Amino acid sequence: MICIEVKGLTKQFGMKKVVEDLSFTLPMHTSTALIGPNGAGKTTALSMLANILVPTSGKIIMPGVNDIRSAIGFLPQYPQYYSWLTALEYMEMVANLSGLEKRSLKNECKKMLEFVGLQDAMNKKTETFSGGMKQRLGIAQALVHKPKLLLLDEPVSALDPVGRREVMNLLKEVQQQTTILYSTHILNDAEEMTDQLLFLRDGRLVEQGSLQEVKAKFDEPRYKITFSNIDEALQFASQSTLRANATRNIVYIDILKESPSMQQLLQQLAVSPYEVVKVERQTASLEEIFMKVAGEHATI
Repeated sequence: MICIEVKGLTKQFGMKKVVEDLSFTLPMHTSTALIGPNGAGKTTALSMLANILVPTSGKIIMPGVNDIRSAIGFLPQYPQYYSWLTALEYMEMVANLSGLEKRSLKNECKKMLEFVGLQDAMNKKTETFSGGMKQRLGIAQALVHKPKLLLLDEPVSALDPVGRREVMNLLKEVQQQTTILYSTHILNDAEEMTDQLLFLRDGRLVEQGSLQEVKAKFDEPRYKITFSNIDEALQFASQSTLRANATRNIVYIDILKESPSMQQLLQQLAVSPYEVVKVERQTASLEEIFMKVAGEHATI
């Protein structure tokens, strides 16, 4: 089932099109990563989907929903909180604005704070919260009205490794309840938690598909051979009939149609005069794929 369908979404400021002709669909209960260099239009695209910005043109369709705003939860990159409010008070304010019934409002807020792991901090003022706690509170407020779609703008970019791990684990649980679209520049996170990738460049969608599909399209597999010293690596690379490149004590060999299998390569190395420490088969990382799609001068 489709959660949301985007058709030809465009946003123009003056003569500049920040997002142009953006089209994609998100299946229910999936996680999609919106990736692109700085200035690619990620935040603008999310802001249009969240109804914060009005599109210049295009359509946003959510089957069975009349008012899309009621079915979307949004966490901006830099959420702001009223420091004098406790987490529970803040949640109650958001829930009231979201139209939750007053008789069940407090109970729903407590349940959501418990879900994100803030049950012991619900009566503490938000000014005392760490970055990870604030991010979990942000996810809670975005989910309190049980949206069909959760939009997250760089949800873990400002967190330390511990906070990032906590939030990523939480989002995996959230995906069981709703559909997630999030922008990120931390590509390891996208590799860990995504069903679909959307690559933006200069406001346009230049590539999309599952992680497996994108990797299959752009992958350049290679062997990585680690030698005991630099001299042996250089000698092997210079004498090899394969497409080999040496970097310090490591030799990379592009895997082509005519390349030997891993077993054949190991057999060749076993009878060679070189001392081999390790042999691996590597595939392109998402960061390498990103650089190919976004351009070699792109910054994440």
